[in-house]
This record gives sequence, structure tokens and C-alpha cells, in this order.
Amino acid sequence: MKKIIKQSVFPLIILALLAGGYYFYKQSKQVRPEDLYKLAEITRGDLEQAVSANGTINPVTLVSVGTQVSGRVSKLYVDFNDKVEKGQVLLELDDALFTAQIAQTQGTVRNAEASVELAKANEARSRSLFEQEYVSRQELDQSVQALKSAQAVLASARAQLQRDKTNLSYSIIRSPVSGIVIDRQIDIGQTVAASFQTPTLIKIAQDLSKMQIDTSFAEADIGNIKVGQVAKFSVDAFPNLNFEGVVKQIRLNPVTTSNVVSYNVVISVDNPKNILLPGMTAYVNIVFAKHDNVLLVPNAALRFKPKLDEAVNDLNIKTNGDASGRRAGNGGKRKPAETQGAGGFGRGKVYVLQNNKPQLQQVKVGITDGKLTEIISEELKLGDKVIVGENQADGKAATGAMRAPRMF
Repeated sequence: MKKIIKQSVFPLIILALLAGGYYFYKQSKQVRPEDLYKLAEITRGDLEQAVSANGTINPVTLVSVGTQVSGRVSKLYVDFNDKVEKGQVLLELDDALFTAQIAQTQGTVRNAEASVELAKANEARSRSLFEQEYVSRQELDQSVQALKSAQAVLASARAQLQRDKTNLSYSIIRSPVSGIVIDRQIDIGQTVAASFQTPTLIKIAQDLSKMQIDTSFAEADIGNIKVGQVAKFSVDAFPNLNFEGVVKQIRLNPVTTSNVVSYNVVISVDNPKNILLPGMTAYVNIVFAKHDNVLLVPNAALRFKPKLDEAVNDLNIKTNGDASGRRAGNGGKRKPAETQGAGGFGRGKVYVLQNNKPQLQQVKVGITDGKLTEIISEELKLGDKVIVGENQADGKAATGAMRAPRMF
């Protein structure tokens, strides 16, 4: 009898051990919610919202020195980076042609002066004879007209002489301002032609201690920019340094490129050490809103939408009174999270884990810096974890683990 009992109890013990092992195996293979979703904590801190654009650093005053006459460069007195004073001679053109032209015009002037002297003598003689009634009134009038004509020719010749002397003075190019030579486009022996437009010979920056950034912002951002705002920027030459400027001007002339409208914004910059050079690319950020000590969530949490148990999620949404449900008259479709700028708060949604399932929480969203967004919520607090994404590889395994086994 005892032998029979032992033989019947032993299989039961084996089955119990197998069942316990299987139970613990299933418990160890159970996928935790943390393995299904990527979580992030709600933090608290300061947040700034800014608009960004690239621009070019330029001198405030850049003078292009040209020439009004044509000629060959015979002398050059300045080079790149030279400091010049107002009125200083920069270069000279060959003046041989101008000197010859002046000599020719001077001959014309002397000839006109001789004609005037002869005309004066003829006019005086005719007037004397007219008084003695030896000549007619017509002959006297002709003498007067000849004198006036000679005087007009003399005036024209003298004007031509003055013009030639002015052209000669133009062959000496002088600096119109005091500054630094940043560009020289000619060399000795080069011929410059000024027949159709004035060629640029030298560029002079008046003062490199005062610079400006010429940049452009899209029309969607221009409403947040005001004259006097502080603009922070960096340059590739000094990646570890941060610079500041002030918005000086918002130009009203729109620029349309590929149906995108933008506006030029000028930012004034102090450059006392002259480390910022003309032509550098500036990466500009203009902060237009700043909130201190606010709750922050990653932007990915506001974009997250769970894929599992959609029907349960929709039920949760309706239970929490989502304004984007059927009561809003849009056929039950949910709107994406809405955000607003510095002027106020919009609406948004985040998901938290409750009972191992994503639970929708409505929040108010404020400013954002592109990575974090300010939120206001009565249900959420500092340290709470929100869902920012799904673990795809584990999610597939979890789907299979969470399904009930099929018996047939």
C-alpha cells in the first residue's frame, strides 16, 4: 500500500515542480512597461525661445573708390590692410593724354582771345564811323554781333580748358574717407576704363571697430523681432566665444526666394579688438521670450502617439474630455499638439504609464527652444515620467507576450 502511495505521489511532485518552474519562467519573460516605452522625467528650469538665422559680418561704412577717367595705373601707393587718411593719394593714372589735351585747349583759348581783340577793334571802328555817318546801322550791328560771337567762343574754350584740368586732377585718386584698405582690385600697369560705369579700384572700410551683421529672417519669425533686442551670435573662427549685438534696423523691403518671403535685419556689433573680420558668417539667435522656473518636457513627449490598444486610448481620450473629439465636430479625429509663442499658451497632450498602459494627459504648452517645451498641468509634477517613444524591437516581442495563448 505504501509502495502504491509513493508511486502516485512522486508524479504529482514532479508535476508541481514543472508547473512552478514554468510559472517562474513566464514571470521572468514578462515584458515590463518600461521595456515597451522610452520614458523621460519632467524637469524644472529656465527656458528661452529664440529665432535663428545666418548672416554676414560687414563694415558699417564701406566705400568703393573708383575713377571718373580712363587710363593706365602708373603709381600705386597703398596695399591691403593699409590705414589711410581722408585726402591721401591712393594711386595715379598716366597723365600724358590729359597734359596734351590741356596744351591743345590752351592754344584754342589763345586763338579765341585774339579773335575777341580783333572783334573789339572792328566794333569800335564801326561805331566811330557810324557816328560820322560813313557806315550804316546794319554794318555796326554786324560788328557788334561778331564781337559777341568771338566772346562766346572764348568762353567755350576756357570752359574746355577747365574741364581738361579737372580730368587731369581726376587722374590722381585720393581717399574720400579715413579707414583701412580691405580690397585692392588693380595693379601698376593695369588699364582702367570708365566709359560706361565707374570701375571699383579700392574698397575702404571706414571703421572696423563698429561692424554690422546683414541677415534675413522668414516672415513667420519677423513678428517676434523688434528694434533694440539683444542678438547673440557666434562665428566659426572663434567657436568657443559668444558675441552680442543689438537689432538696429528691420528693413521693410521684402525678398521673395522660391515663394518664401524674408526680411533683411541689420544687427549692430561692437568690435573693439578687431577680431571680427568682414565677410565672416555669423550664426544669429534673437531671444524674444524667457520663462524662469517652469515645468519642462521633451518635445518628443508632445509628439508621441501610442500604437498599442488604440481602442483603449480612444476611450481614455473621450473620458478625459479631449476638445478634439467628436464634440468638436471633426468626426472624432484628434488634432496634433498645438503650441504658441511668447504671447500665450496653447494645448497639447502627453502620455504617462498608468496600470501598465499609456494614459493621456491634457496640458497647456508655452514656449519652446526646439528640444524642451514649457507645460502647465494640475495632474503632472516634477519627476513624473512621460512617454517619449516606443522600443520597437521589444514592442514586437511584448505584443506576442501579452497576447492570450490560443488553444486551437
